[in-house]
Amino acid sequence: MRCLIIDDEETARLILRRLFEDIPDLEVEREFPNAIQAIKYLNQNSVDLIFLDIHMPDFSGFDFVQTLKRPPSIILTTADKGLALDAFEYDCIVDYLVKPITLERLQKAVQKAAGFTQKAIPKDEREPEPAVSKSEFYINIDRTLIKIETDSVYVIEAKGDYIFIKTSKKDYKVHSTLKKIIEKLPPDQFLQVHRSYVINLAQIIDIQDNSIVINENVIPISRSKRPELMRRLDLL
Repeated sequence: MRCLIIDDEETARLILRRLFEDIPDLEVEREFPNAIQAIKYLNQNSVDLIFLDIHMPDFSGFDFVQTLKRPPSIILTTADKGLALDAFEYDCIVDYLVKPITLERLQKAVQKAAGFTQKAIPKDEREPEPAVSKSEFYINIDRTLIKIETDSVYVIEAKGDYIFIKTSKKDYKVHSTLKKIIEKLPPDQFLQVHRSYVINLAQIIDIQDNSIVINENVIPISRSKRPELMRRLDLL
């Protein structure tokens, strides 16, 4: 089986590689010190199995699992015994190894992964067909309907009872809710990255730690929204 190792600790990666020497069925394709690098690799490549640490800076193992559209089998490797119940909420996670990992325990986990077949995805849980983009929508300001070109919108911010729609031509202030505005937007183009912010994915200039730069605006990213953002971006 072709596998990846994802762990921010170099020593932990080295220990796994040495244990793998006694398991001929395993072939390490790559190893990564963080989940972001692994996501970029998996966007272009596939593997059979991932050995994944849970506690990593900025982007945890669980964040990583939520990011993958079609995850392979995953074996968690961690020093934390208290997250096993959370781990098995994910169908792709086949085992949970607590460090220090013994060869015998690792072999059992690999055997389990080799015979593991992921459950078929129910029809109602399959990815929906790509939505057809809406090229425009209307807002009501002082009893006047104003047409907004969807592509021109780069960020929408909620402040109290008002919504600020920022476009390449002009900014608009609307008495509304973020939920109502989101309903007007094509979901394949826009994403809510924070309870107060919706962004146009095509307008992203840079992503820095827990924030996004769009047209000189720095937009915060909620931790709960970060996996979806990473999944939607075509990382190279």
